[in-house]
Amino acid sequence: MATKSHENMAMVASSGPALQYRPVDMPSPGSGQAVVEISHVAQNPTDVQSFDSVAFGDGAVYGCDYVGRVVEIGENVSKLKVGDTVVALIWGGEKKGLGAYTHYTLADESIAFKIPSSLDPASASTIPLAVTTAWLALFSKTCLDMERDKPQSVLIWGGSSSVGQFAIQLASLHSLNVITTCSPRNFDLVKSLGAANAFDYNSTEVVERIREAAPNLKFVFDTIGNTNSSAKACEGAAPDCTLCTVRPGKANTEKVPKSVKVTDVLVWTAFLKDHSYGKFRWPANTEDHKLAAELYASLPQWIQDGKIRANDVHLLKGLQSVPKGFQMYREGKISAQKIVYEVR
Repeated sequence: MATKSHENMAMVASSGPALQYRPVDMPSPGSGQAVVEISHVAQNPTDVQSFDSVAFGDGAVYGCDYVGRVVEIGENVSKLKVGDTVVALIWGGEKKGLGAYTHYTLADESIAFKIPSSLDPASASTIPLAVTTAWLALFSKTCLDMERDKPQSVLIWGGSSSVGQFAIQLASLHSLNVITTCSPRNFDLVKSLGAANAFDYNSTEVVERIREAAPNLKFVFDTIGNTNSSAKACEGAAPDCTLCTVRPGKANTEKVPKSVKVTDVLVWTAFLKDHSYGKFRWPANTEDHKLAAELYASLPQWIQDGKIRANDVHLLKGLQSVPKGFQMYREGKISAQKIVYEVR
């Protein structure tokens, strides 16, 4: 069991902005929560973007995806026990001193799963944020709201991104026809994950190729969310299609035609609580929480059966390597992989 005498070290945001490796408070589990001693943490773009924009100010501990050993459980915990090795998700930065770039953090038992024997912990840590984002984007009623196991086509713009890779797998698993875009060097990867067609997003013929592969396309998932990606993706779809973007508040969709239904996905609606980020506010969403809990209940078997594959890993040693990993992301040195830090 973790106690208050343990020293909990973390990479903490400070003025500058800068990251400092220093102690933070030991977390205490609430109802339905467990304290986890982290062994591996995966880097996500949101970590770097939030840090660079000083989204949560001094004292924030970023990091969302992690694997570790349960060392303490709170009240009303029935699915986890001390000693379990789990894969879990937390919104690093939302609460001061609480995130995944640390030695101890919290897990919500509904948004965590025990690591299957077929999966190593470094690879497992790449899964939670991206797979949950993809799942909600495809099937939440506030996003694309696609019907599972019904013949439908979906365009996943940015299929070799972490979110894109899981979106391809989840859509394929539920019998959806996947068209995707990525760099040609990643065509084999995305097709191995289940994409029926893969096109070069930089090609002058990409819109024409998409239309040929899926006439009257109704569903578009933009996993990139830059200033042009959503509008470009919609060019290959029907005028009345539904777009889901990974950008909170539907940012960077100003160029999308007015006839398109624009939605966005916020992975944190997986947790049954109100959320805020800058000027944006999201109320607790019971349906999204139930949908996410269903996903986490299914993931171990899907992984064990080889139906869901983790991202490839670029491993760095120690939390002190986080500034290096952040800079690698900024310089575009990571493609079709996720940086993972070995904490212990």
